[in-house]
Amino acid sequence: MVGGFNTNVSHLGRTFHVQTEDGGRESPQIITLLFEGGAILYSKKSHYELPSGSDSIGGLDERVRQLMEEQHRVIVESLTAGKFDSKLAEVVDGDGIAAKAASEREFGAGVITDKPLDELILEYVSAR
Repeated sequence: MVGGFNTNVSHLGRTFHVQTEDGGRESPQIITLLFEGGAILYSKKSHYELPSGSDSIGGLDERVRQLMEEQHRVIVESLTAGKFDSKLAEVVDGDGIAAKAASEREFGAGVITDKPLDELILEYVSAR
C-alpha cells in the first residue's frame, strides 16, 4: 500500500484540503477527496488492476504512486483553475449556511476522526 498525499490549497479566499489515498491490495482503488472546513465537497475514485497469478507485483507500488500523484495533481489544478467554482458556490452545509461562511470556520474542524475512510465516503454519498 502506498502512502497518501495531502495538500492545502488557497482559492477564492478560502482554504481547501485535497487528500488522496490508496485502498491497497484488498481494495485496489485511488480515492481523492476535496474538503473545506471538514466537509467533503468532491470525491473521485479510480480503480486499478492488480497483477494476476504469479505475475510480479514488484513495480505495482511505483505504478500506484504515479496514478495517485496524477489524480491528486489533476484535482488541485482543477480547483485552482476554477473548474469547481460553480459547484462551490452551490455548496451549503447541514445548517443551511452557504459555503462562503464555511471559510470562516477554523480550518480542519471536524476533519480529525477515528472513522475509516470508507465509512466517511459512505456518509458523504448517502447524504447526497
